[in-house]
Amino acid sequence: MLIATYNVNSIRSRIALVLEWLRRHSPDVLCLQETKTPDDQFPVAAFEAVGYHAIFRGEKSWNGVAMLCRRAPDRTGFGFTDGGPADESRLMWAVFGDLAVVNTYVPQGRDITHAMYAYKQEWFRRLRRWFDRTFRPTDLLLWCGDLNVARTPDDVYDPDSHQNHVCFHVDVRRAFEECLAWGFVDLFRRRHPEPGHYTFFDYRAPRALERGIGWRIDYLLASPALAALEEDCFIDLEPRRAPKPSDHTVLAARFKRTV
Repeated sequence: MLIATYNVNSIRSRIALVLEWLRRHSPDVLCLQETKTPDDQFPVAAFEAVGYHAIFRGEKSWNGVAMLCRRAPDRTGFGFTDGGPADESRLMWAVFGDLAVVNTYVPQGRDITHAMYAYKQEWFRRLRRWFDRTFRPTDLLLWCGDLNVARTPDDVYDPDSHQNHVCFHVDVRRAFEECLAWGFVDLFRRRHPEPGHYTFFDYRAPRALERGIGWRIDYLLASPALAALEEDCFIDLEPRRAPKPSDHTVLAARFKRTV
């Protein structure tokens, strides 16, 4: 079983890259973020033509999450149900038998003085409460997506200069760790403990990929039960090298089971 995550930064702009990745790797599930497309304009037919079911929730120019799946999920859902903002275009889940996959696009936060930064920290707290209510560490659960946090200094180039960045500030890292403490295993970091591996390379930095100017802010996080079945976890830099790429690239993991 191969499951991957990819912030596409507009599904309609990146559809050729996504279709090529599906063709080359045949994942069972590909989770997408920042699709930036209203639901009535999501390119369902293009994915059905290559054998994938598409489940999605989006909006014009902003946010958006989707899953492309080889088999139709048994159940799906979108957004929080705790009385706060539902954020359906940032949170989705699908169940395939005894396996649950949660796909999130966490708010970026804008600036540490901005209200959206406080909202981002609360978003992680809400998500932790949702995990507590919905799952157990003995379940087969995968949480993935663009989480907009570099977990440690090894996950961002030049960490000393980013102490006040909304994706590296101590408060948001603490909120992230509290969410991880539910019991999640960081699959990529467990297999690759060395620094210098990144999933995001800012367009604004010339030759960011070649110069290693990146961040690891995309994750595949597994419950202990699912982590025990993981065989490999890797970053594929080829989509970032392609013409007209997203500023993110693909993170994938293989497991000793089927969807």
